Amino acid sequence: MTEKTTKRHTDPALAEARRNQVLTAAADCFRRKGYHGAGMAEISKTAGMSAGHIYNYFDSKEAIIEAIIQRDMEEMFSVFQQFEDQPGELLEIMLEGSEQGVDRHMDREQGALELEMLAEAARNQKVAFLLQQSDTHARARMRRLLTGERSLVKDTTDKELDGRINVLFAIFGGLTLRRTLYPELQKDTILLALKPVIRTLLLPF
Repeated sequence: MTEKTTKRHTDPALAEARRNQVLTAAADCFRRKGYHGAGMAEISKTAGMSAGHIYNYFDSKEAIIEAIIQRDMEEMFSVFQQFEDQPGELLEIMLEGSEQGVDRHMDREQGALELEMLAEAARNQKVAFLLQQSDTHARARMRRLLTGERSLVKDTTDKELDGRINVLFAIFGGLTLRRTLYPELQKDTILLALKPVIRTLLLPF
């Protein structure tokens, strides 16, 4: 066992910090140069470590993308967990939480990365599968929220609930595209129209 490998296993906090360092650098490279334009040499330069060191943590660029998708999913799941843990009416909790969702989907840097990954998914079957898998998990987690005891639509049919969830996801996902095409778009303008729409989707028809 090499000294590097031993160090990684005996200091997991340092290993996690190094992994995050690589992921942050890779995300920056993908935004600036695209998936194909950002090679491991570019990523290693941005991360401030050798390419060989990066391979201690990730086998390939696809492995880096997989980790970025996993990190994004964990962040999203932490928001869902906050919804579940917070006392009170689920509808009001989710309406309030919609502001956080708008912030995330209107963030220019995050949006640029998401658009690049979607573009790569159109060419790369493995990346497409990873993004589809992430979406499947996210919809399942939202379904768990909306079928819980505090949900006002818990008795909705499966087909109708699927429709509501997909419309919610389409609205938030579409904000990334709208902000790209209309950079002057403002959060407060979106929320004026968004909150009534969310209320409608989370109430029985």
